[in-house]
Amino acid sequence: MRKVDPRMVTIGVLALQGDFAEHAAALERLGVHAREVRVSADLESIDALIVPGGESTTIARLLRAWSLYEPMVSMARDGLPTWGTCAGLIVMAHVIVDDPLEGMDLIDVDVRRNAYGRQVDSFEVEVPVPALGGPAFPAVFIRAPVIERVGPEVEVLASLSDGAPIAVRQGNLLGSTFHPELTNDLRFHALLVSLARERSQVTDAAAV
Repeated sequence: MRKVDPRMVTIGVLALQGDFAEHAAALERLGVHAREVRVSADLESIDALIVPGGESTTIARLLRAWSLYEPMVSMARDGLPTWGTCAGLIVMAHVIVDDPLEGMDLIDVDVRRNAYGRQVDSFEVEVPVPALGGPAFPAVFIRAPVIERVGPEVEVLASLSDGAPIAVRQGNLLGSTFHPELTNDLRFHALLVSLARERSQVTDAAAV
């Protein structure tokens, strides 16, 4: 098993479609190496993975076309920290309500696509995220999904004022209905990096 400097991690960013470049830029601002993932070989030796926003139907189709679906599901279930934003959360959800799209069934939530309306209905709101500490987070919503059900093992990290969940965690898995990568606030990306570092330390300890 490989030896990893716990301070040095590589975060994969699924780069088939959507705003993967913005996620990669955010990671680089944190001083973390970002690797664009397009084929299964790109998944080798990554310490975490981001499934970005974009068009969920296209992402789901391309995952299978490029033979990424099975290894990504296997790695996430084996403990790889994996974060889905907007369309990425849709793809990772247990159920996609009233939609034939088959997701990965990783995070035990039911989501509804484009529930806030079209792109012209996009909005931004400040939301408290106690797990991140500090001030409220600037959540940017663009054709965002709504989380309609949260499973018993899922922790809600943030909600809108009406109680609707917008960020969740289930063990090593994170999901957000909004786009942290479109802001200057790096705290969600830093959270993923911390999960990756924790896992690399555990992996190193097991290898000794």
